[in-house]
Amino acid sequence: MFWTLPTLMTWTRIVAIPLIVGVFYLPLAEPVRNLIATVMFIIFAATDWLDGFLARKLNQTSAFGAFLDPVADKFLVCASLLVLVHLNRCDVFVALIIIGREIAISALREWMATIGAGKSVAVHMIGKLKTTVQMVAIPFLLYDGLLFGRIDTGTWGLWLIWASAVLTVWSMVYYLQKAVPEIRARAR
Repeated sequence: MFWTLPTLMTWTRIVAIPLIVGVFYLPLAEPVRNLIATVMFIIFAATDWLDGFLARKLNQTSAFGAFLDPVADKFLVCASLLVLVHLNRCDVFVALIIIGREIAISALREWMATIGAGKSVAVHMIGKLKTTVQMVAIPFLLYDGLLFGRIDTGTWGLWLIWASAVLTVWSMVYYLQKAVPEIRARAR
């Protein structure tokens, strides 16, 4: 199921990365670049929900799609965070927390799957909340201006990205606690 519509939509998130990064190298006014990057991020991030919905609706779920979907999400978030650090809109410490957690939990899930305990570190609501807060914070920080003439997206984005960093640590602790019994059992 490599070329199904849901899988192609997942691939678009990976293809989007150089496009979003490239916008900031265009000879355009900063507010225009910000707007283009924000709209692109929102559209591509929305494919995360849409590809899963379509995969279930069209009965086109696959092991490859299940693998690629979280990888695409992580690439999109990590690349966007690096752009935001480069633009001085996100603290490098926050980016390191979020990116480091993604690497650590991905490795943990892979290891747990190889020992047959993958369900113990399955996606939990705290992880979904973390992702939701990130997916709101990132476009706010990309836009970095007044929305509707009233909402300072830079300030709100900064608060939200720090909140997502806290949720990131919380979710990592949660997943590690779930894995500890298996880790201890395997260490004996």
